Amino acid sequence: MTSAARTFAAISSPAPPPGNPVRLGRAVVLGGSVAGLLAARVLAEHAERVVVVERDPLDTGPVARRGVPQGRQVHALLRGGAQQLERWFPGFADRAVAAGAQRVLPAQQALYTDGVGKPGVSQVLCATRPFVEHQVRELVRDLPNVEFRTGRATGLDVSGGAVRAVRGESGGVGFREPGDLVVDASGRASRVPDQLAAAGWDVPPLTRQATGIDYATALFRRPPGQHDEHGVRVAAALVSPGTGSVLGGGAFTPVEGDRWIVLLAGYGTRPGGTAEEFVRLCRRDLPAPFGRVAANELLGDVVTHHQGDSRRRDWTAAARLPARLLAVGDAVSSFNPVYGQGMSSAALHASCLSAFLRSGADLDDPARRFFALQRVVVDAAWTVSTGGDRARTGVPPRGPERLAAGLLGLVVDATVVDPVVARAFDDVTQMVEHPATLLSPGVVWRSVRARRRPRPRPVPPLEPAVLLGPTALPARGAG
Repeated sequence: MTSAARTFAAISSPAPPPGNPVRLGRAVVLGGSVAGLLAARVLAEHAERVVVVERDPLDTGPVARRGVPQGRQVHALLRGGAQQLERWFPGFADRAVAAGAQRVLPAQQALYTDGVGKPGVSQVLCATRPFVEHQVRELVRDLPNVEFRTGRATGLDVSGGAVRAVRGESGGVGFREPGDLVVDASGRASRVPDQLAAAGWDVPPLTRQATGIDYATALFRRPPGQHDEHGVRVAAALVSPGTGSVLGGGAFTPVEGDRWIVLLAGYGTRPGGTAEEFVRLCRRDLPAPFGRVAANELLGDVVTHHQGDSRRRDWTAAARLPARLLAVGDAVSSFNPVYGQGMSSAALHASCLSAFLRSGADLDDPARRFFALQRVVVDAAWTVSTGGDRARTGVPPRGPERLAAGLLGLVVDATVVDPVVARAFDDVTQMVEHPATLLSPGVVWRSVRARRRPRPRPVPPLEPAVLLGPTALPARGAG
């Protein structure tokens, strides 16, 4: 096992965090989304007072917020993220289910690649993003030393080589929040790098990977207890380039409120923007369970979202950084949402924060130990998501990446027929294990042997006149 894999295993462990907590007087978190809330939960073990500064009002219940533009799309709480939520909030899953979240067993899941299906291998917890965020927020709100402040952060006060306070504005009135530690969880559009540059500090280099991904999501009524006639309650389908479909994939899950949430994704095209087109694509371009779910009553409008690229900031590469400043969540890395890594990455970043604050680190030095831990998590998620994105956008891998990409493709093919390989792959995509574990001799050997086994036949769409093949699809909009 590589050192990165061992570090990832330690970070992702569901065990209580070891080590002695550093003591702080006051900590400030910029952003009240999942990443900021989990950072606040960790800081509550170390600080006398934790202040979460968020521009959106946080007393509105489980509703989509302006600061989370992708919040109404399908979200996945991967197994790695669910384990960390249980770590920080014991009994989280039971509480969520009691409030309406849905537990789905492996036998009730179907994962398709060009129609060829395989069952899931781990239980999943299904709910909308606003629901999950609300559940976490209410648990954080119950912590006696955490408070929320509505406002917008406008700058940092830095002196003596360290961040000392956050400046902000609320209702046209300026404020200053002093802090012994400041955590930037303000998301993909964080202004903290610009504020560092303006103050003469180095800016963490930004890397982008084009995705060109467009999403359309719709909610359908789900009669209590309803599932597909074959027992499918969760499905994810990948559609390879060259099939002739406008889709790159789709997914559906049951969510709170007796609803199905269904997502269609396209690369370089905007699929399913209208109700009629959305239902038609479910029936004609994806396996039959999608069409059956979409036969229910549509609730509300189809909601679309575009994300042009994945991004990561390499804080380990910045030579000059002030002390007492950290960053988590999308402020560090945001990925193609089709891989569902956002909330789970945020949860693992919180575990990195806990490990750092229990490691005996000197907070008067830049937090390089924290950023080195966090980079292991970012690298793992980046490897999984951008590998697929490069294949979609025609960017070939180079050097060692080319060999790794070839081996990974072999592993993915084997998941359809080899349950051991499928479990290993699931552990990685669910952010429980590091991607390096897929290149172990045992997994690679089983993947090579699996090439001799016959593959299952594809599950056809509900309207079988359209086949998943390059010559069988009519032009978009036909019929």
